[in-house]
Amino acid sequence: MAAPMGEVFALCADPAAAGSRLEVRFIGGPKGKGLFATKTIRKGETIFVEQPLVSAQFLWNALYKYKACDHCMTSLETAQENSRRLSANPKLNLPHPEQCTIRRELFDTCPMCLVLYCSAECKQAAWKQYHQVLCLGPSKDDPQHPLNQLQEGWRNMHYPPETASIMLMARMVAKVKQAKNKGHWMKIFSQFCSRMANEEEEIVHKLIGDKFKGQLEMLRQLFTSALYEDSLSQWFTPEGFRSLFALVGTNGQGIGTSSLSQWVHGCDALELPGPLREELDGFIDQLYKDIERESGGFLNCEGSGLYILQSCCNHSCIPNAETSFPENNFLLHLTALQDIPAGEEICITYLDCCQRERSRHSRHRILRENYLFICSCPKCMAQAGDPDMTSEEEEEIEAEAESAELEDEMTDV
Repeated sequence: MAAPMGEVFALCADPAAAGSRLEVRFIGGPKGKGLFATKTIRKGETIFVEQPLVSAQFLWNALYKYKACDHCMTSLETAQENSRRLSANPKLNLPHPEQCTIRRELFDTCPMCLVLYCSAECKQAAWKQYHQVLCLGPSKDDPQHPLNQLQEGWRNMHYPPETASIMLMARMVAKVKQAKNKGHWMKIFSQFCSRMANEEEEIVHKLIGDKFKGQLEMLRQLFTSALYEDSLSQWFTPEGFRSLFALVGTNGQGIGTSSLSQWVHGCDALELPGPLREELDGFIDQLYKDIERESGGFLNCEGSGLYILQSCCNHSCIPNAETSFPENNFLLHLTALQDIPAGEEICITYLDCCQRERSRHSRHRILRENYLFICSCPKCMAQAGDPDMTSEEEEEIEAEAESAELEDEMTDV
């Protein structure tokens, strides 16, 4: 049975184009539902563009001074400011600064709590949707304010890199509290999978296992003190809070925005004579090396969001589509990685690049702990006979073998 596509595509940037060639189908089993092509989609095509129901920057990311619009997560640093901070080089000057599109003259702030937005439109949208509930006003620096205590409690429990966000849950609550039709939004949020466990496979989500029971209860109490609402009482019970946590943990889509990345893409598209192209590419390569040395791999303003249509995409270790954020904000683009014929399921990967290259056993462990299923994609089925060991164990075995070989060579000498 197909999902109500009218509701789904109302949140897409191009509903007509998306709705004419996509269908959400009920599959059953651990997948539940999936997204299918109803017309052929060509490699490189944008399948859809979607805005999240709610999104939020990670708290640690904000604490580390990654400046982003509090609503759409647009990076609020210019590419030059971003690269100077990350490379710890305050005198760095980027060539072709016109390739960075940050417009500081459009920035706006909440007059009460001074939260920063990329535009008056974002400020208005935030206020209309959730910020009336979450605005701290003059209490923004008061450590005793319940919302500040909630955020501090989360930071103390969940260190970077974050895999979920308590503020995403807070914005869900705030959105319902501010809505005139609370039942409408409760119905939409109920479409997301919020299973805490897969009973058939005896899998429990890693964020709500016995190991974190005490921390979750403390977090629930802070969450209740800051945001309790009678109409949402089921979200504040121990079981309901765990379910809400599981919803965010299994459906939250990571969002990464970066002025520097946008500048690099702009530079890549420039038509330059050979020597100038080599010089610019060398500059960019060195810049990334400098940033890696000073700041590691955390280049982006990072957060997470809940997307209705994206959440219908099931996982494959060899996906035929991928998500990206090319507009330097929370608008998610789904792009075809290969031709997708009519009737074929559109799959993305829930793993990052490094995780996808790990052994079948390692991939399954990550997917079990975070998404509560055992993958049966073509790649996993083809590797079904591989040894049941993690990539770390394989690396240790390889290292031991190399050490033994080296000892043999030394003995031979």
